[in-house]
Amino acid sequence: MTESTISEFILLGFSCSHSAQLLLIVMVLACYTTILLGNFLIMVSVWSEPKLHQAPMYFFLANLSIIDMSMGSVAALKLVTGLLNSGSVISYGGCMAQLFGLHLFGGAEMFVLTLMAYDRFVAICHPLRYTAIMVRQRCFSLLIFCWTGAFIHSTVQMVVIAQLPFCGPNVLENFFCDIPQVIKLACAEIYVVEKRMLVSGGLITLPNCLTLLVSYVIILASFCGRFGKGGRKALSTCSSHLTIVDLLYGPVAFVYLKPFSDSQVDKIASVFYIIVIPALNPLIYTLRNQEMKGAKRMMNDKYQLLLLPHRE
Repeated sequence: MTESTISEFILLGFSCSHSAQLLLIVMVLACYTTILLGNFLIMVSVWSEPKLHQAPMYFFLANLSIIDMSMGSVAALKLVTGLLNSGSVISYGGCMAQLFGLHLFGGAEMFVLTLMAYDRFVAICHPLRYTAIMVRQRCFSLLIFCWTGAFIHSTVQMVVIAQLPFCGPNVLENFFCDIPQVIKLACAEIYVVEKRMLVSGGLITLPNCLTLLVSYVIILASFCGRFGKGGRKALSTCSSHLTIVDLLYGPVAFVYLKPFSDSQVDKIASVFYIIVIPALNPLIYTLRNQEMKGAKRMMNDKYQLLLLPHRE
């Protein structure tokens, strides 16, 4: 096998006019700020309010916020650097670490979203058994399973990539290191590797997607005769989750569940699921969730009370 001679990769980023680059920089920084502040606010709201902290749904939501903050940090700053300098450079080790982090947090997000769907399924379809099924120890075990599955998925991807030789060229048509572009630079036959990656991506995406679909089909079916008895209120608790699921799986399926390419559309889809969706999550969950709104109001009231002595 040919040995790798590449020590770094050149990230071309987006080819656009100077004014468009400035607009993209502002948008990316705004999204990244929203990711950090919005998800941090969700975490503080959940962990400071005992009622939310003890509820499995909000426990999972706080963990989803950690994932979103990590996911957004994987490539956002590299994208800004690339836009400022019309491209950027990343070391081979940094590229592999970015690949690992991207698929670790991306896989964890899929698993946690599926876990949240299971939580809603139990709460709505088996309300009398909910507290017995979703005990805290089981929630922790399910969460560990999610992270373990994501870690295995990311490790498998990394092992396959690390075995490929890279001897030039070293230019990536993207703003971060991603599998579709990286494997095309390998000095080896990549047909089999591409098929392995597609199968690996399908093994984590399709089962989670099918589980989500089945869960919500059953939930919706259970609502058919209950809309006059509070069914609408129960359905509203799932709307935020369904919105995020729809936004996530579209771009991911477009990039990873088809033959790999270097198209501009793929880059736009990557921006969407790496930067835009983590920024939308806190907005969707807080703006459409009455309990989160109540927790924020209580936090604000407590903050005002703490400030009163100083004002006097």
